[in-house]
Amino acid sequence: MSVGFANIMVERQASGRPLPMLDGRAAKMETRDLCLWYGKTQALFNITMAIPERCVTALIGPSGCGKSTFLRTLNRMNDMIDGVRHTGSVLLDGQEIYDPSMDVVTLRKRVGMVFQKSNPFPKSIFENVAYGPRVAGVNRRADLEEIVQRCLKRAALWDEVKDRLWDSAMRLSGGQQQRLCIARALATDPEVLLMDEPASALDPKSTQAIEDLIFELKASYTIVIVTHNMQQAARVSDVTAFFYQGQLIEVGPTDKLFTRPEKKHTEDYITGRFG
Repeated sequence: MSVGFANIMVERQASGRPLPMLDGRAAKMETRDLCLWYGKTQALFNITMAIPERCVTALIGPSGCGKSTFLRTLNRMNDMIDGVRHTGSVLLDGQEIYDPSMDVVTLRKRVGMVFQKSNPFPKSIFENVAYGPRVAGVNRRADLEEIVQRCLKRAALWDEVKDRLWDSAMRLSGGQQQRLCIARALATDPEVLLMDEPASALDPKSTQAIEDLIFELKASYTIVIVTHNMQQAARVSDVTAFFYQGQLIEVGPTDKLFTRPEKKHTEDYITGRFG
């Protein structure tokens, strides 16, 4: 149906990126009949979906369709917005994250987030990565050094900055700053990593570095990424969910959704008939 996306799947396989193997994967997170309102305006309508562990799940759809709002429900970032309310359930390892017994600080350690615009702190590279562990009570210098080195390596940034760890993070390039933010998110040992268009403001080379990093990180983390770039979703994700006007239209293995979608609305979107 879509030769372009079929070619991307072939390229993924040839480059060593395997096609999705999702059978039997446990759900790391789930939403059940999730609805959300900003004041009187409903933004999400009865979203029920599972997010498989140690996979990349991409959320696609036109601007304003609810995908970023949905992403923020997964670590309660919408709690910071006045007038937001929701119904339904959001589960992490089967536990309701909106239960009063759930500690929000602990939740956000387990479910980290990387934003669209890189936002390094006006501190050194070292202190950016060490910030979360320090807040958690890690103060021994040797422990912090191990965490910083490990996370910068996981973010594919160590070789570029190891000789200037005490330089300001603001002196890094845009792509480096975004990888630093990923390293900072990894420093709290999350189980889930949420990414809201992490490469939208980057040049092609930096975008490829972020995509390669996402592919490597899924061996250890469950990743959910919002992207406007459908080719990017096809390249990096195992599962894709298509949102439209606050509704989940279709979700499934990426290769199937892009080449054999079940819903005509999905087909119209990925073939460029609207959006």
